[in-house]
Amino acid sequence: MVVVSSNEQQKMLEELRKIRELLEPKPAPPPPPAVKKTFGQEFMDFLNKYGVIGLAVAFIIGGAAGTLVSAMVNDLLMPLINPLLQGGEWQKAELVLGPVRFLVGHFVGALINFIIIALVVFVLMKQLSKTGLK
Repeated sequence: MVVVSSNEQQKMLEELRKIRELLEPKPAPPPPPAVKKTFGQEFMDFLNKYGVIGLAVAFIIGGAAGTLVSAMVNDLLMPLINPLLQGGEWQKAELVLGPVRFLVGHFVGALINFIIIALVVFVLMKQLSKTGLK
């Protein structure tokens, strides 16, 4: 049996209190005071937060890609298909029902453009997914 004097007990208790103080979690520091932002700073934060710049760039590139695909369809693909069609100017084909004119040829041309654009985007996204970019 070990006998400890009261003086040594006091030292041990003091050491235990110090250890307890070190182990107790400290309160979180108060948040920094809110800084008033200018309109320009708020606007730039908005652009950065929602990726508006990237969206604008994608929109511009998408428009250019649409124009490119339309040119490819009209200038490269359709000259190969036109000889197979009667009349050759299929994009001007109309369906007239009384006073209503349906521009069927124009719609089919837009549909072909859409399918080609969707195919190109699909292939690009498939390739990008392999790289791990998001």
